[in-house]
Amino acid sequence: MTTQLARADGSGAMFDKIARRYDLLNRLMSFGLDRSWRRQLIESMPTQGRLLDVATGTADVALALARIHPDTQVTGLDPSTGMLAVGQDKIDARGLQERVELIPGDAQAMPFADNFFSGTTIAFGIRNVPDRLQGLREMARVTQTGGPVSVLELSEPEGGIMARLAKIHVHHFVPLMGRLLSGQKEYRYLQSSIAAFPPANAFSELMVEAGFSDVKVSRMTFGTAHLYIGRAP
Repeated sequence: MTTQLARADGSGAMFDKIARRYDLLNRLMSFGLDRSWRRQLIESMPTQGRLLDVATGTADVALALARIHPDTQVTGLDPSTGMLAVGQDKIDARGLQERVELIPGDAQAMPFADNFFSGTTIAFGIRNVPDRLQGLREMARVTQTGGPVSVLELSEPEGGIMARLAKIHVHHFVPLMGRLLSGQKEYRYLQSSIAAFPPANAFSELMVEAGFSDVKVSRMTFGTAHLYIGRAP
């Protein structure tokens, strides 16, 4: 399955190729820690209203939002139709078609009205948005004033022996698992995109530039991931 939203590395088309193995690869590459990180992301969201999960992929976060916050309606947006197809299978299997909707789309130009959602999440996706500032501004636009926008993203750890071990994991183990279970090109891209992502203080400043207030940053597991939470203007 292909997508009209394709670009080079990090595109919807690239993720189409690895869609069926994406969840397994996430579990293996993060040693299962991605689940606990996502839980904190989900708990930052309102318990009622409409929620948006940007770069929803195979809909793990969208489904968890619907399960943990049963009084919400959840929309997932992603440029990869292949990933969305896997997510739709999960939604159908859980009978959540009336509460979780998946839509193909670009984070930089979302097809939603201003102030439409009570809260917005994006997990492990902002580094794949070509214009991150524009993506953040779009999340601010579609989220109600004062509503939370929570960004969970991987990062290169710094300082200490555990940081050195985590870097070995990112630079050697991640590409190896990608080569064995998917394609070397795709997971070399994921490795390099993590290394190229800005430090936590720089990204939090970008959120402020996008208009968010009260931006808070939580460091997770030796700095291998960070959770950024801001309030929409």
